[in-house]
Amino acid sequence: MHLTQLNRECLLHIFSFLDNDSRQSLSLTCEPLRQVFLDPRLWTLLSFCSPSQLRWDNFLLGSSLRSLSVCWHSSRVLRVCNIEDWMKTPFQRDICAKHKDLVSDFLARVCLTCPHLHSLTLSGCAHITDRDMAAVLRSCGGLRRLRLENCCRLTDEVLHAVAEHGGRLAEVRVDFCRNVTRAGLQLVRERRPGVSLSADRSGSMVPDSRPEEGLTFSTTLQKLLQFS
Repeated sequence: MHLTQLNRECLLHIFSFLDNDSRQSLSLTCEPLRQVFLDPRLWTLLSFCSPSQLRWDNFLLGSSLRSLSVCWHSSRVLRVCNIEDWMKTPFQRDICAKHKDLVSDFLARVCLTCPHLHSLTLSGCAHITDRDMAAVLRSCGGLRRLRLENCCRLTDEVLHAVAEHGGRLAEVRVDFCRNVTRAGLQLVRERRPGVSLSADRSGSMVPDSRPEEGLTFSTTLQKLLQFS
């Protein structure tokens, strides 16, 4: 029996065991398999280990997506992306310029095409902003689990968005987000008491501040040690 003689449900089951690249390669062999690749039911879960993978044409965003994870565990996050802009060298700024909008643009696509998203994990996505996350919370009203780690540009504004738009959220994690404060976390606890909220180190790290805003020598030293 030829593979294409199997019915759609069997083919979807087979495709579900393959990684994205293998799915794409198989889909290029014939039109019936290409149609299986384009079936939204195949794409209920997406996981990326680098923002660069968001450029690849080996996945499909659609209304069936339930779980999304973008986790970038790289020394570049700590040594380049996670550093305050005013502390970066021209070389470091050039590196960031090549990918700083990748995750934000991808999340904008998610807002347009994935209204039934249930779980979102973002780790090491140092360039995403409060506006990006507020848009996701408004567009994906069924979001139940939000996990944010080492996203340095997020502030208490994202917690205000959680309180305002996260009516279905059951779990929120905000770990190592240095510009999130205890006041923002307390707001979520008060406005969304049913949410399981955790924040590892967030609220106790040194927040961003430009030199003209009055950084003392000790605070600047803390920031440098934080990035070393």
